Amino acid sequence: MNEQVTTDGRLLRGARARQTIAKHAVDVASTEGLNGLTIGRLAADLGLSKSGVQTLFGTKEQLQLAAVEYAREAFTEAVIRPARTAPHGAARLRVLVEHWIVYAETPLFAGGCFRSANIADFDSRPGPVQNALLQDQRTWRGILARELRHAVDAGEIADLDTDLAAFQIDAVMCAANTAFRLGETEAASNVRRVVEQFLRPPDGDRPQ
Repeated sequence: MNEQVTTDGRLLRGARARQTIAKHAVDVASTEGLNGLTIGRLAADLGLSKSGVQTLFGTKEQLQLAAVEYAREAFTEAVIRPARTAPHGAARLRVLVEHWIVYAETPLFAGGCFRSANIADFDSRPGPVQNALLQDQRTWRGILARELRHAVDAGEIADLDTDLAAFQIDAVMCAANTAFRLGETEAASNVRRVVEQFLRPPDGDRPQ
């Protein structure tokens, strides 16, 4: 029994240490990029042994993937999950956009939107890290497209190419993330204005 308790305690401490390191890795990568992550750098920043960090993550690539995963979970908690209480369609899309603005502008991570800050560095670097970032991008665009399709099907907005509209909204968000970092205060309103262009009602429902 004591041996089991000891083993469980070690696993718990290891999991906590992994979370602490992954969180710091995300903060570093959001400002300096995932390529700036090294096991030695994080060990020094957190006052840990390099061998201890290496035991938890193994390689730089695994550390990068852990950072992507941590950022994905944090994004889900900050942006996607809170919007699930809103009805599908235009209402939920607006809530998603508002939560994204808070996530990027406040920001949750030092460099703002983690994916926006990193995906350009991996657009020509095939491998697991690129795959993870691209999957996150496709998932996010898919969520935006789905809510646009719900809005179209419900007659809330005019018919449109929902995949193209999601692509354009995401592109504007990526640009806004840079604008936030540069102190452009109108970035949030610009995102809202662009989104509202896609949420115009069908011609027959517009005010005369």
